[in-house]
Amino acid sequence: MKRTIQVYLGDEARRVGTLHFDAVGSRQHSAFAYEDSWLKAADRFALEPGLPLVAGPQYHRKARDGSVFHAAIADTEPDGWAKRVILRDHAKHRQKARWAGQEPATTQLNALDFLLAVDDASRVGALRFMDEQGVFCRAFETGRRTAPPLVELGKLLAATRAVETENETAADLAYLRGRGTSLGGMRPKCTVIDEDGRLSIGKFPSVTDERPVTKGEVLAMTLAKAAGICAAEARLVESDGLPVALIRRFDRTDCGRRLMYVSAATLLGADSDDSRDHYYTEIVDAIRVHGADAQSDIEELWRRMAFSILITNVDDHLHNHGFLHENHGQWSLAPAFDINPFPERMRELKTWISEETGPEATIEALLSVIAYFRIPFVRAREILGETERAIARWQDEGKALGMTHAEIEQFADAFEHPERQAARHAMR
Repeated sequence: MKRTIQVYLGDEARRVGTLHFDAVGSRQHSAFAYEDSWLKAADRFALEPGLPLVAGPQYHRKARDGSVFHAAIADTEPDGWAKRVILRDHAKHRQKARWAGQEPATTQLNALDFLLAVDDASRVGALRFMDEQGVFCRAFETGRRTAPPLVELGKLLAATRAVETENETAADLAYLRGRGTSLGGMRPKCTVIDEDGRLSIGKFPSVTDERPVTKGEVLAMTLAKAAGICAAEARLVESDGLPVALIRRFDRTDCGRRLMYVSAATLLGADSDDSRDHYYTEIVDAIRVHGADAQSDIEELWRRMAFSILITNVDDHLHNHGFLHENHGQWSLAPAFDINPFPERMRELKTWISEETGPEATIEALLSVIAYFRIPFVRAREILGETERAIARWQDEGKALGMTHAEIEQFADAFEHPERQAARHAMR
């Protein structure tokens, strides 16, 4: 199977290139070629460092468990939860065809099927994909909103719970399909439109949760802002008596204009199948090369590291950090997202502070890299103080969010630990 997909950028739909996809059995390949007009444009920029501004097709070599596509394109693929919905929907359609005595049209979904299943209106970032019929993939369907309004949260929650418990109907899957996101993992979530008409991500409680995960995330995001971190807007809303975390999308402007987004993994050129460990010092190197305001973002990154250590946010892999394009190939650190306290986890970071420190989430390791980050010790101590003082109010902030005493206690191990004491000691 060979397909040719046109790639566009932003709401003005500027054509930037062509995506070629080739599948032979289980083998899948892709190549991307920039459009000549894009290469000649005064405001051109490379979609990622791994796709330089050169003419002709640039092939992507797929790693074992990595994406078939170049990283900037792969960043817009559906996440684990969205893929689960797409697969279940596909299975339902095949089952329906068999019941009708028909042979199912396709036997297995390929990488392009998943990529194009994401709704054009809510796809992460600014890349858009037009098929051979001239239609932006997952375009508006008559009688169906591309992203549901907030008042439909109850219906969304019911549909996600049905999928989790494997009791979903074809209607549940049709409702959810294409409305997933690229930001996140296997937890149930969906893109929605909030009361201000802005795109947001609704994150739902899972049927397997043993603690109030959605409340914990909003608590962490609230504390992050109090600590001086540029973080995505987050709040709790109730649906059928259950707390839903509503995270406003930061890849859209106030007026809804799309912003080009890539993950830190993409900026570093780290394939999703890259088995080696990665370090925050590598992100610093990438910011110095590609950053629009490098030192400011580097200091912000150090502040986020301090925050993660102090709240035990240990799911800090490279896809949980991102960048927004500014101009002419320069990128700025995107607002922080997917920050969660993990009271039950070992205190080891997914992204190491440096090669020398290893995965340890300690204040000693954090302070060991201030010279590499070019942060004076006095300034580092000031940042650490602001961060620790904000986190010290975690119980009060939890109560303000409506958390019960028992729920607050479930998170205690994430917030109360020796590294908090080490931070206070370093501030003296």
